[in-house]
Amino acid sequence: TEEKDLGVWITNTLKPSNHIAHIVQRANQTLGLIRRTFTYMDCRLMKQLFTSLVRPQLEYANVVWHPCLKKDIESLEKVQHRATRMVPGLAKLPYEERLKRMDLPSLTYRRTRGDAIEVYKYLHGIYKVDSTTMLPLEISVGMKTHGHTLKLEKRRCRTQLRSNFFGFRVVDIWNSLPDSVVTATSTNVFKHGFDCFGWRNRFCEEWQVKGRRRGLPNARRSPVRGLR
Repeated sequence: TEEKDLGVWITNTLKPSNHIAHIVQRANQTLGLIRRTFTYMDCRLMKQLFTSLVRPQLEYANVVWHPCLKKDIESLEKVQHRATRMVPGLAKLPYEERLKRMDLPSLTYRRTRGDAIEVYKYLHGIYKVDSTTMLPLEISVGMKTHGHTLKLEKRRCRTQLRSNFFGFRVVDIWNSLPDSVVTATSTNVFKHGFDCFGWRNRFCEEWQVKGRRRGLPNARRSPVRGLR
């Protein structure tokens, strides 16, 4: 059984697959409408149409229904696959190259970035709620030799479904960020710092965990434009 609440389809298993199927179908219908309406298409126009009409449907409340199954992740990304192929001259290029040409980050990167922004808002009091139960800070013993000052406690969970809940899935990516990013003075400064840190993953369908700390860029090596 399923029920729609505040725009999100919820089932008795709490798995997001049904909701993802609904929003993918609606997003593909919007792409079909765009194809039938516009006789001329280029990278700039498609990016504007996709980010304003299609992508919001795929990202609404995704902190709640974050996909954990590969088939769901691929189903979401295929919508952006289709959109980039609709631009003349790009259809035969690899997906990552099409994203670079259009300066569109992958949806996987967008979800990871969105999770990190939410953690920042909780820990810095932008949301006026007590987050100590959902996002407990790591209790350090002695002097820290690595990591930043706002590391989250890595808790154990028995099921894959539980490990995909917000308070569990964000721990690794948040703890991997440098101190200069997590202690940013504002949300916009944090967003820019995260984009500089994760620039290698910006156009990737999967977040590259290994070596990301070694890949931390400086301002000269990684000119990152603001995400739209």
